Amino acid sequence: MNSPRISLLTASLLLGGSAALQTHAFAAETPAKRVVVVSVTTGFRHSSIPTAEKILQKLAGGSKDFSIVSMVQQPDIVVPRKPTPPKPLAEDANDAAKKRFEAETKRFNEAMAAWTPELDAQAVALQKSLTEEITKRLALLSPESLETQKIDGVIFVNTTGDLPLPDREGFVAWVQKGHAFMAMHSASDTFHSFRPYIDLLGGEFETHGSQVPVALESLDPTHPAASSLPKPWPIAQEEMYRIKSYDRARVRDILASATIPMDGKPGQGEKAHFPVSWVRQQGSGRIFYTSLGHREDIWDDDVNLPKRINAPEVSRQFQAHVLGGIRWALGLAEGSAQPQVKAQ
Repeated sequence: MNSPRISLLTASLLLGGSAALQTHAFAAETPAKRVVVVSVTTGFRHSSIPTAEKILQKLAGGSKDFSIVSMVQQPDIVVPRKPTPPKPLAEDANDAAKKRFEAETKRFNEAMAAWTPELDAQAVALQKSLTEEITKRLALLSPESLETQKIDGVIFVNTTGDLPLPDREGFVAWVQKGHAFMAMHSASDTFHSFRPYIDLLGGEFETHGSQVPVALESLDPTHPAASSLPKPWPIAQEEMYRIKSYDRARVRDILASATIPMDGKPGQGEKAHFPVSWVRQQGSGRIFYTSLGHREDIWDDDVNLPKRINAPEVSRQFQAHVLGGIRWALGLAEGSAQPQVKAQ
């Protein structure tokens, strides 16, 4: 997938009996890689999506070798959500959990009292319109459309749910043919019922606890997705995913933690390999994934960002992480996809 940015043409001209060598260098700029960004959701929708879209456009704008040619965004259709009851209280719940459960139950009962049959019918109609519009917009991701538009890679940024792609199997096959697939955060909370997508990505969201501080270990410090990061890389607060359907022998780990930070208890928990970011190759296609990207202040380095907890420098480091992964997947930067662990 790599191609030189500059090609050199050397011509030799012999005049009379003498050899006068003239060398001419001609700039032959390789066209920028063409990328589509998808941020539609059919499940939970992160508030950080508009920020992520803005930063991806910024990264593309600052790059001379790839550009975002289309953004598949959520339609401006708001569907009223029927209230859902709180999760059942655990048998060993402490007093604080019991108090929280009582408050959540009270809010649920009040919301249900206000939920009318008219609201229910409106929600059904709006959901139908939303699904139809998302389906129309995702037609851009049919294999035929991707080939016609000469798309080199697709980014799923914080997508969720079963997206109505026109041809799910065809999309996976398109990636395998030699294209790039790049995915952030809840892209692993997408297509749980479609195993070929989970296999392509290399892992699947299982659960998460409270947002916590974390120090991430780089398992391939020379990889473009990690080479600009401190070692270890401390993050003041982020939502950390527990991943399932994951096999170390099928991916090359980029970032990980030795401790699974769950339930707001950093530095405690299960001692294990906790994958955070990886790359892999399937067929001729390159795949980059990072489970980071929940918070606005992970994405955006604006010093005036409201409710900032992570320092702007952490945001810039995350942007470098994402940019390195994108450039690697598009074949614009060198790096291995060989798993560090052999299959048993």
